[in-house]
Amino acid sequence: MTNKTFNVLFLCTGNSARSIMAEALITTMGHGRFQGYSAGSFPGGVVNPFAIEQIQQTNYPLNNLRSKSWDEYAGPDAPQMDFIITVCDNAAGEVCPIWPGHPLTAHWGFEDPAALVGSDEEKRALFHKIFRQIMARINIFVSLPLHMLEKNTIHQEMRKIGETQV
Repeated sequence: MTNKTFNVLFLCTGNSARSIMAEALITTMGHGRFQGYSAGSFPGGVVNPFAIEQIQQTNYPLNNLRSKSWDEYAGPDAPQMDFIITVCDNAAGEVCPIWPGHPLTAHWGFEDPAALVGSDEEKRALFHKIFRQIMARINIFVSLPLHMLEKNTIHQEMRKIGETQV
């Protein structure tokens, strides 16, 4: 077993709420085993203030939060992702970049709290609900035994062997 830190990229269209909350949650809940990242296919450029309110309780550095394009993680100088998880149905259906290292992918759909038209109290309540839903899924993920997560590494090594010139 290794002391590898697994990189996890959460994708959404606007990268203002769900993916941002997931980034903070996996990094804090993973206790050094996971580094979270987030991005969007069409980032809005602003982190939703209700998402920031939820993230404040995690002690994740708020200055790390910013809305950004998924293109930042598709280039050769980007951190290599082990896992990529879409958190909105729009991003799940979009044509994604080809990710270096062929990370494992999954879709975890969540309602978009940023789309709610209502009072601040209603918005805050929905953000809290979605934050708790993301937290529950991340809790399951970070609790997976290390040997299950390392299957991704084994798969990558097997793929490299197949690409070796003989």
